[in-house]
Amino acid sequence: MDSQYPVYTLVNECHDCYKCIRECPVKAIKIEDGHASVIPSKCVACGNCVKACPSNAKRVRTDIDKVKNLLLAQKRVFVSLAPSWSGVFDYSPYKMISILKRLGFAEVSETALGAQEVSIETAKMLNNAEKGLFISSACPVIVDYIRLYHPEFIDCITPIGSPAMTHAKILKEKYGDDISIVFIGPCIGKKNEVKYAGLFDVALTFEELKMWINDEIVDIASVNFDKNNAFVPYDANEGALYPIDGGMNETLRRIGIRRDIQLMDVCGLNNFGRALNNLNPEKIDSVIFVEALACEGGCVGGPCISTDKAGISVVSTIMTHVKDRDNIPKEPETVVPYQIQKGKIVHSEYSLEEILKALKRIGKHTVDDELNCGGCGYATCRDLAKALLDGDAETSMCVSYMRKIAMRKAAALVRCMPAAVVMVDRNLNILEANDSFMKMFSGDMYEIFKARPDGMNGAAIDRILSFSELFKTCMNSGKDLHKERYAVKDRLYDISIFTIEENEIVGAVITDVTQSETNREKIAQKAHEVISKNISIVQEIACLLGEHMVETETLLSSIANDYDDKDSENDSSANKG
Repeated sequence: MDSQYPVYTLVNECHDCYKCIRECPVKAIKIEDGHASVIPSKCVACGNCVKACPSNAKRVRTDIDKVKNLLLAQKRVFVSLAPSWSGVFDYSPYKMISILKRLGFAEVSETALGAQEVSIETAKMLNNAEKGLFISSACPVIVDYIRLYHPEFIDCITPIGSPAMTHAKILKEKYGDDISIVFIGPCIGKKNEVKYAGLFDVALTFEELKMWINDEIVDIASVNFDKNNAFVPYDANEGALYPIDGGMNETLRRIGIRRDIQLMDVCGLNNFGRALNNLNPEKIDSVIFVEALACEGGCVGGPCISTDKAGISVVSTIMTHVKDRDNIPKEPETVVPYQIQKGKIVHSEYSLEEILKALKRIGKHTVDDELNCGGCGYATCRDLAKALLDGDAETSMCVSYMRKIAMRKAAALVRCMPAAVVMVDRNLNILEANDSFMKMFSGDMYEIFKARPDGMNGAAIDRILSFSELFKTCMNSGKDLHKERYAVKDRLYDISIFTIEENEIVGAVITDVTQSETNREKIAQKAHEVISKNISIVQEIACLLGEHMVETETLLSSIANDYDDKDSENDSSANKG
């Protein structure tokens, strides 16, 4: 995880779905060990992956601590508040400003002021042009997209700083270069624009602001809502239309442009990419201006807009807050010259032989094998093959390939099992049966079934087995069954029947234990014979030992008696003497 880049991945939450790849217009995602991570050098921070991730594994870097450090440094910190704020927060301007000041900001100003200056300078540029393609520089994601992926159009981008850059310069010209400026809006790309522009210090999203407000201000009612609070240096006007699809073009019309100038608006990075396909700007004979925004619907569709309101409601609220002015200046007061540096992504070129070799790694041996299903996140199998060669993808991403591997492994395992294996559907028709099952239960039909490509598939289990009722019981109950030494005619079986898909598919493993049981009985009989014989021998030994003990006892008694008689005779002789 690159925590320094605005978008990163929580690895433990990322689970093999590849949805971020499908939604990423530039495929700036790398898969390692099944986890998706952003490739910063290829990413344009559009936020599509953040919005698309079903497990919330894609996260946006939080920069609240950076802002708090500015405040702790006792600097005067100004807010450049994106014009879409009015559609997100249910506060009047003075309440919004009061809340931001409660967090520690010195003053609050509207980014739309910068947008107005950008529109005036753009209108001036278009009115003085004879021909050519002009693309707005307002969206940092669009700028990065052209810079990295379509550098041939860099010269078409208007060389004017974005509304946020221009607004920051306005504030510094008005309040001094020593102030710090924090942009707050719905855009992730602004976090990248900070380092390129150098005019504002930190970019926060609306989500971050809401998080900060919830942490710092437990009770909003406790805030001192000063009705004298107002945007500095003054309120914005038509510039507040910028976050709406076509909003910038509307400001140009209000300023006034030549009738022959063609104004177009394109929202969505994929749509913008398609609009540039096969376009040669040198062959354009008229003046075309494209208001290009990376998010569908404009900035109000930004990845961090942080509202559940209906899109129409958000747009309506923003339009309601726009204040018209009768006279719009023809000359801007503040302009930020903007020179964009090329940074083209160089894609590796691979030969057809290398691509075909990579395709074989995912089981694509012929053109017919290339399903182009998009399950991996790439549009075609060949795109995945190139990503494999780039080291950005893994073979496990191909769903059809992994399915084939799993089926082959399962088939090989089942085929080689000495036990009989069978699977049946809800109608008790055989879906799969291994060779052991056919040998065990097909009898004279074995050779016929074996010759069939599908073996026993489709046959009714009750026509094959006399104990098919066990399958029916398992199918209906959803509970596994196990029968030991189940007698069928002159055979004994160990039967295990289990659910594969509840009430849909059950499987069984059947082992013929007849021989083993017969052997067990023979062994038991032999053991009993040996035991009986051993008992007889022991008994004989005991008898012999008993007889021997009697003879020994008689002999010893005789000897003892003899000794007693001799002792008596010796005593009598002594007395006589």
